Amino acid sequence: MKRTYLLGLDNGGTVTKAALYGTDGEEIAVFSTQVQPIMEKVGFVERDMDALWAANAKAIRGVLEKSAVNPSDIIGVAVSGHGCGAYFVDDEGRPAANGIISTDTRAKELVERWNADGTYEKLLPMTMQIIWAGQTLPIVAWHQAEKPQLLDRAKWVLSCKDYIRFCLTGEAYTELTDVSVANGINLTTKAYDDAIFAAFGIEAYKRLFAPLRKCTDACGVVSAKAARETGLLEGTPVAGGLCDVAACCIGTGVTSPDKMCMVAGTWSINEFISKRPIVSKELFQTALYCMDDYWMILENSMTSASNLEWFIQNLMSAEKKEAELAGGRVYTITDDMAASVSPEDCPVIFLPFLFGTNVNADAKACFLGVSGLHTKAHLMRAVYEGVAFSHRAHMENLLRFRERPASIRISGGAARSRVWVQIFADVFQIPIEVSAASELGAMGAAMCAGIATGVLEDFYHAADVFSKVRYTCAPNPEKAQIYADKFDLYRKLSSRLDDTWKEWKTVFKNS
Repeated sequence: MKRTYLLGLDNGGTVTKAALYGTDGEEIAVFSTQVQPIMEKVGFVERDMDALWAANAKAIRGVLEKSAVNPSDIIGVAVSGHGCGAYFVDDEGRPAANGIISTDTRAKELVERWNADGTYEKLLPMTMQIIWAGQTLPIVAWHQAEKPQLLDRAKWVLSCKDYIRFCLTGEAYTELTDVSVANGINLTTKAYDDAIFAAFGIEAYKRLFAPLRKCTDACGVVSAKAARETGLLEGTPVAGGLCDVAACCIGTGVTSPDKMCMVAGTWSINEFISKRPIVSKELFQTALYCMDDYWMILENSMTSASNLEWFIQNLMSAEKKEAELAGGRVYTITDDMAASVSPEDCPVIFLPFLFGTNVNADAKACFLGVSGLHTKAHLMRAVYEGVAFSHRAHMENLLRFRERPASIRISGGAARSRVWVQIFADVFQIPIEVSAASELGAMGAAMCAGIATGVLEDFYHAADVFSKVRYTCAPNPEKAQIYADKFDLYRKLSSRLDDTWKEWKTVFKNS
């Protein structure tokens, strides 16, 4: 019997991945490529949209070549990508400007105003989440004030993955899990709401938002143009796909409220699902899940494994070169460095706020407690621990709304490091389950393609087929007290610097 396959694409802040799966859940091949962000001004984080589509096309061609699978045997495609941001498309289907990534903060002052003038309180019962600068509606509002000419020539504003699906099919749709994390819809009605657009002052630009679709809806087929550029067969069905927070959650097998998961990647994402929405000023976000009648309950910030990427990029050029010459990975070196220092011998605390924070909008990253005795290995250990502390702060807030879980499933870049996973387990004192699949976002997208084409019944069936645990990392109870003490210090330092960041902002106005 001829085997059939499902293709999932995943687009993060820099890396684009294509992953091919058998309908039995087996990962056949993965191909990755990168598009570096454009950061020409403080707070602006963009990417070339043509380069982004070219990266997706290259990844598809690469995974087809690597797997030697006949494109005619691929029965469905779907896309996952980072939530929020803004990708503007004009009347001719061309990019109207650079795409804007979710880590962009140009709309920060607008957000501060909305938090102060009551807009946030007005919106909360409808959108069930905080307002932050990287969300789509705040970005549109910023353009209305600063660059209205872009909005006037744009036909659509899409999320990252909705733009890639548009490139595949030529059809524009906004998928529900994506728009639900962007303050874009009323979560009770699961529809656009004029009151939301009015609250943001952008009623005139509601026209930019494409028709809504579910993640498992059929959303067109691969066009002739996309077929030429990717190697896919023209007419291959394309499903709605889903935002990365939902893709990784379902990819780890979260199909019931008792489970919890973390994504330790560009963002610190910490979540569980609930049969009822939770509306609270004490919570980062409630959003729609890929399973009907479930909501995602989330605590997120830009404080996760991207901090390590920055450290490597800027402080480890010699180690990177060493790894390349040896045919290895620089992450093996970073793991060895972190493991060489015990938690009790590392009095350095790292606040992982290089790209944003969950404690203060003006806070910056810093190492605290460094002395002349310390080495790069101590700093590396502090980075690993600081990221885990940020995740724990989020998870403790989530535990205000539910019971402590028996285990937590982890995905993202940090999950590839056994050293880092052990640190997570010891910091949380909860067993950490590492998913067997290498690319949870792409796999979640492939699940959508399978359901849309009828080869998978629903997400319960998909999770049974696809979601496996590679290993479980048990916490070391002997590390419980040292990490409890260090986490307490981390939280105290984070809060006690609040006044300092106000002064910092005054002195360094463009920082």
